[in-house]
Amino acid sequence: MSHVSTPQHRDPEAPSRRRGGRDRDRSKRRHRGRNVLIALGVLVVALGGTGYWLYSDLNGNIQGVDIDKALGDDRPQKLPTSGQNVLILGSDSRAGANAGLNTGHVSGARSDTALVMHIPEGRTKAVGISIPRDTLVTRPECTKADGTTVASAKRVMFNSIYSQVGPACVVKTVEKMSGIRMDHYMEIDFAGFKGLVDAIGGVTVTTDKDIHDSSSGLDLPAGTHRLDGTQALQFVRTRHGIGDGSDLGRIGLQQQFMLALLSEVKKQDLLGSPTKTYKIADKLTAALTTDSDLASLTKLADFSRSLKGVDPSTMETIMLPVAYDKIDPNRVVPAEPQDSQLWKALRSDSKIPASAKKSPATGG
Repeated sequence: MSHVSTPQHRDPEAPSRRRGGRDRDRSKRRHRGRNVLIALGVLVVALGGTGYWLYSDLNGNIQGVDIDKALGDDRPQKLPTSGQNVLILGSDSRAGANAGLNTGHVSGARSDTALVMHIPEGRTKAVGISIPRDTLVTRPECTKADGTTVASAKRVMFNSIYSQVGPACVVKTVEKMSGIRMDHYMEIDFAGFKGLVDAIGGVTVTTDKDIHDSSSGLDLPAGTHRLDGTQALQFVRTRHGIGDGSDLGRIGLQQQFMLALLSEVKKQDLLGSPTKTYKIADKLTAALTTDSDLASLTKLADFSRSLKGVDPSTMETIMLPVAYDKIDPNRVVPAEPQDSQLWKALRSDSKIPASAKKSPATGG
């Protein structure tokens, strides 16, 4: 595996150049965050109300990662005011069932989507902080699954950590960045996303402009469209056909699709149909990885029931405030003082100041 520690490393999907202000109007919505489809899927599975025999039948699908064992004691303390914090990753593995999904040509797997979901004490409202995949970060010293130690490195692209060291190191990196202990970890791959949308029967979206992206394969004229799983995957991964062509550009589409999916779930009353819920659960759990404390349908159900007071429609989603890197304009870095203000607000369960939501890279 390549070691991403210098700005000379290039991601084949990285934007070719930094764009100016001509897309400012569109960029103002990008700081509203990444999609929360993974979290939604888990809630759909856990709240279905199906019998225990169905839960038992699906338990074997879920893979577990012992994050606590892998990280040891070198972690932020659990604060009494920190609520619940969950790191949700979307894996872009090109292996197995993902190989035929036209998701790119990079070998291995990376954390293509990363979302820190913070549920304050009382669990009535949640906030999601998305971390752009092209963000340069300091990767802490980590231990791989085989027991070998990987030294700390600066200027590592965030989404490369997963393939270089593994999911536990992604958790550790986020904890070092934020000063917040992650209570749980969830991951879903592309095949799981596609299967979820197909199990629902598709999702309807409306676009105000044509989208033509030869990279993702998406070709949509302006108008209303019913997307199947493959098209939905293309939609949330499209970036070359919109905005400035950067990783930051697809955030608006991901948010739009998340809202459309929520609307579809409500319209079909999926949560009230055990048969439909089981079909969705079977597709989703086969592609789901969690920390060992959540690695069963029963545990996921208990956790999701504890979140039943959280209304997804009121969830605030914010992109980590970033600025273009001065050395490598194809990469971004956490912007200060916004970055520090944002994580401080989450640690103290206080209101996030408007200044902490402004991202220089998007003009927001």
